[in-house]
Amino acid sequence: MNEQDYEQLTKDIEVIVEMAKANGLDFYPVHFEVVPASIMYEFGAYGIPGRFSHWTHGKAYNKMKMQYDFGLSIIYEMVINTNPAYAFLLENNSLTANRLVAAHVLGHVDFFKNNIYFQRTNRHMIETASLNAERIRQYEYQHGSKKVEEFLDAVLSISEHIDPHQSFATAGEESEGNRREQVKPHVAESAYDDLWSLPGLPTEAEAAQQAALPLKSEKEKEKEKKESERRRFPAQPEKDLLLFLQQHARHLEDWQRDVIGIVHQEMLYFVPQMQTKIMNEGWAAYHHQSIMREFEMSSDDYTEYAKVNAGVMHHSRFQLNPYYLGLKLYESIERRWDAPTEEERDRLKRVPGQGRAKIFEVREMDNDVSFLRNYLTKELIAELDLYLYAKQGNEWVIVEKNWEKVRDGIVASMTNFGQPYITVDDGDYNRNHELYLRHHYEGQELDASYAEKVLQYIHQLWGRPVHLETVVGDERILLSHDGSRAQRVSLGPNKVGR
Repeated sequence: MNEQDYEQLTKDIEVIVEMAKANGLDFYPVHFEVVPASIMYEFGAYGIPGRFSHWTHGKAYNKMKMQYDFGLSIIYEMVINTNPAYAFLLENNSLTANRLVAAHVLGHVDFFKNNIYFQRTNRHMIETASLNAERIRQYEYQHGSKKVEEFLDAVLSISEHIDPHQSFATAGEESEGNRREQVKPHVAESAYDDLWSLPGLPTEAEAAQQAALPLKSEKEKEKEKKESERRRFPAQPEKDLLLFLQQHARHLEDWQRDVIGIVHQEMLYFVPQMQTKIMNEGWAAYHHQSIMREFEMSSDDYTEYAKVNAGVMHHSRFQLNPYYLGLKLYESIERRWDAPTEEERDRLKRVPGQGRAKIFEVREMDNDVSFLRNYLTKELIAELDLYLYAKQGNEWVIVEKNWEKVRDGIVASMTNFGQPYITVDDGDYNRNHELYLRHHYEGQELDASYAEKVLQYIHQLWGRPVHLETVVGDERILLSHDGSRAQRVSLGPNKVGR
């Protein structure tokens, strides 16, 4: 883009913003900036501008940059979920391509603002990430870069193992156990009743009940004490492995707990984007197409737009294109709610002409799992020619064409972001403060060698032996690591549903 193109793009973005508002989009103010490829790929590798340094970010940058240099892929834009939002456009893009990208960005920002899964995200994450990076630089100065980097290696190896519903929790919420412990307020019956409400003293009813109970022998008291000590910790399986380690690993120093907290905080920011990739990209694609069809352009510019758009929407035989799949789902929903069948009108009371309202409702309430499960129909799977495939021997072959199994297979791959479901089952295993983790097997085996390496990292964080129960073939296996070597022990045949 030349100087004249920059001036024209500024004017065009103003027009596109008004067109987006006319289409019903409701978005935060957006700050657009045109940057060179090196900056774009740096931001893409780090996820957030100003984030802490780590070699994994450099590795991602080199991969993206190499693919760009060889013409294998290109990042057209990057948009940051903040208020105001920040959008970065590639300076090597043509004016027409950046018009498309600007319209696409407004779809994203509308989604960030209105989808329920983004409601508790930090809207000032750029500033937060910069402060986090500064703290980590201070730790590197105080404790040495190598020590901090090695600790980050361990933390980042399990960074996806957080509770995706953590962002919906509020400080005022009470556990079910706490609610069970609540009692009705005591109604005073005498002028001295308040004395019985002092902390540590039983109420009158409690005192009477205790008096009626037989005294327990020393043996019974000792038995109860041992039973209490045997109670599993945590009381319920804990999905948020990072948070559990931060709160309960005994040997960690304060700075190490802070580093875990930083990674946990930043992962919670990324969780909604991981939960809504198809919906978000489909929504942005739907609206950039709607806007660009109405945008006044020359025939040459429109031809260029069509080429760029076709590249973005390319339907691959080997993997799902979130732009294309999401777009087709929104278009299908709009058609079905605009013209419901006679059965849908009678049984579901659908009123014709509600397609537009329905897609805005879906945009607000769903994530990828519910989006696909509820709206990926038999007809759409046939239209998109979707199937499941697997490697058999040296060849990749189609293994499933049944539409329900295809839909369920795609949904399963989205569940838990495609990561294995791991919970902390016991933080005091063998009464020796060892950590017992369980892989909730759902038909997909772990890479045992990779898992053993991760267990070594978890041992580094926990400071005691770590165990992971999983399934290999038809057998339950316990993988363990004591800090120096890994071990595998058979736990017997796998029981269905375990």
